[in-house]
Amino acid sequence: MNYDYDLFVIGGGSGGVRAARVAAALGKRVGIAEEFRFGGTCVIRGCVPKKLYVYASQFHEHFEDAAGYGWSVGETSFDWPTLVANKDREIARLETLYQRGISGAGGELFATRAELVDAHTVRLVGENRTVTADQILIATGGRPNPHAALPGNEHCIFSDEAFDLKELPKSIVIAGGGYIAVEFANIFHGLGVEVTLVYRGKEILSRFDTDLRRMLHEAMEAKGIRILCHTIFEAIDKRDGRLHATLNSGEVLVADQVMLAIGRIPNTEGLGLEKAGVELGKTGEIVVDAFSRTSVENIWAVGDVTDRVQLTPVAIHEAMCFVETAFKANPTKPDHACIPTAVFSQPEIGTVGLSEDDAGKKYATVDVYRAVFRPMRHTLSGRQERMLTKLVVDADSGRVLGAHVLGPDAGEMAQLLGIALKAGLTKSDFDATMALHPSAAEELVTMYKPSHRLVNGERAM
Repeated sequence: MNYDYDLFVIGGGSGGVRAARVAAALGKRVGIAEEFRFGGTCVIRGCVPKKLYVYASQFHEHFEDAAGYGWSVGETSFDWPTLVANKDREIARLETLYQRGISGAGGELFATRAELVDAHTVRLVGENRTVTADQILIATGGRPNPHAALPGNEHCIFSDEAFDLKELPKSIVIAGGGYIAVEFANIFHGLGVEVTLVYRGKEILSRFDTDLRRMLHEAMEAKGIRILCHTIFEAIDKRDGRLHATLNSGEVLVADQVMLAIGRIPNTEGLGLEKAGVELGKTGEIVVDAFSRTSVENIWAVGDVTDRVQLTPVAIHEAMCFVETAFKANPTKPDHACIPTAVFSQPEIGTVGLSEDDAGKKYATVDVYRAVFRPMRHTLSGRQERMLTKLVVDADSGRVLGAHVLGPDAGEMAQLLGIALKAGLTKSDFDATMALHPSAAEELVTMYKPSHRLVNGERAM
């Protein structure tokens, strides 16, 4: 059949943009529609502005630490509108680059919502017309869970709005214990806001290594962030311009803002997926096979909308695999194993591979190498914050199964550690690597004796 496009992409985030640009560069006729702004969650309301705000929130500690190094820092002040405006300029620049990348490769952009009419037809809502495509890719991402069952949830903000508040609150209560909640707790605290974190679980960051979770919890509380675990909201009320959050413990927290960060859900509502015969999962995610193909042969999906791994580089990787499969006759499955991950908390977390607990469930004998120390940068500043480096090793083969860091630049370390773990390097390979001194990272190649061993998941020494 004669279609208008070889590929039409619905969603202009990291995954959709990458697929559109690469496919267009191959000479394919490509159209892509985005109803909000090109760049998606990561560029517009996620990773990029978050990291900029993390940098902003760290300066108060830098100013404090400077005295130990002989610097006299005068009176300082922070201006929230300046940060917001400068962030907006950077995001606009990046959005332009995303658009140019697609158009420069020969793709056609549509600033409108797009919905499926059938397996080969897409309705461009803003233009009130339809186009046809041989292959269709859904890359509409996700959105914050609104916690619809919570009375008063309409008074709360989400991470999307947090970047653009008209004024910086004096106090905020954040619900959630995942990386988004933890990162925003540290951001707001660093900017001088009184912060309380409310989490239903027994410890924050439930999917991370236990040592990382406990040490970060302790460090955050030492900074002055209040953390309430085994706790949930029962209702949010607005009185006299402030919010009153009633907890299941009976305590009522009063704050200027309440933020919900209890997870994200796939953006699949109203896309016409049912009309096209696309199967959805229990939480509204698009069900895909190992190659990102949906239940309809010519319709594919990548990124957060599939609810596999909600990370920007994963969406981009899935998009590249899709192009290989759909347009290069090279069927390629996305590889979701051994993904480096950072939590831009303060102190920062960088992690890749299995946690100690997960390794103990999968391997008969596990050796754990662990070092806790004061990073050199804190020795003159007087800051008491501690750093953790940890390797989880299969004792039988010597292969390093997991690497975990808590401390300055942990995310940067995790990216490089990801190469080593992906390559299947052993503890002896780490030991044979010359240390770079003085550095915190040298601990990763100088831990020669296990801190303890797990046998069948139980601590043996």
